[in-house]
Amino acid sequence: MSNRSRPEDAQDVIDPELLMLAYRSGIFPMAESRDDPEVMWIEPRERAIIPLDGLHISRSLAKALKADRYQVTCNAAFAEVVDACAAPRRPSQIDDGTDSWISERIAASYRLLNRMGHAHSIECWRKGATGRELVGGLYGVGFGRVFCGESMFSRASDASKLALCWLVAAMRAAHMELLDCQFMTPHLATMGAVSMPQADYLKRLEHALRPTTESSFASLPDGFHSLGAASSPGKLIAQSLTQTS
Repeated sequence: MSNRSRPEDAQDVIDPELLMLAYRSGIFPMAESRDDPEVMWIEPRERAIIPLDGLHISRSLAKALKADRYQVTCNAAFAEVVDACAAPRRPSQIDDGTDSWISERIAASYRLLNRMGHAHSIECWRKGATGRELVGGLYGVGFGRVFCGESMFSRASDASKLALCWLVAAMRAAHMELLDCQFMTPHLATMGAVSMPQADYLKRLEHALRPTTESSFASLPDGFHSLGAASSPGKLIAQSLTQTS
């Protein structure tokens, strides 16, 4: 880990109460570039979600899950996942160039949310020459029964897809309801994402935020760690997800 100061030590972050209010209202921030100090508040006309009972898992992905190909963790390297998601990518990997919408200010704001318990990451690791290395993952914001996925990355075969499988399984274990993917992409479509008008998304969001007295409701990290109690968590996840997809 570098000793250089993090952006939140040197510049303003988005007020966390304002940021969480935005998510609870169906709005999220983006920037035009990595060094853009300004924030654009986005409310898309069409919204993408992945139904928790509708994740599409290919045979090869199910096989990779059952093999527990990577070590999977939750909130073990949040800052590193955000940095990896924000890193420039090859033009062939994305549709709009090589820069990132995750500005330094936005990244700093999510790191603060993570320390407050409102943002979470899932990481995939494999053994390297000098120890384990981070090869994939995702991060997003969690509140109530909702998880808003922000970004994912992969440096090894199926790493981001496996992280998504663990996310869905953890949400199901925690009795959460709504997995927001923001914008539809071809990659998300292959995983079972569906698109809907923003108005329909807001109705689902309101339902997922309704008051409850259910004792079974838990946080995403709680749901994730309950999966690790199994002797072969990947096999358990593959079986539970393929039965409903």
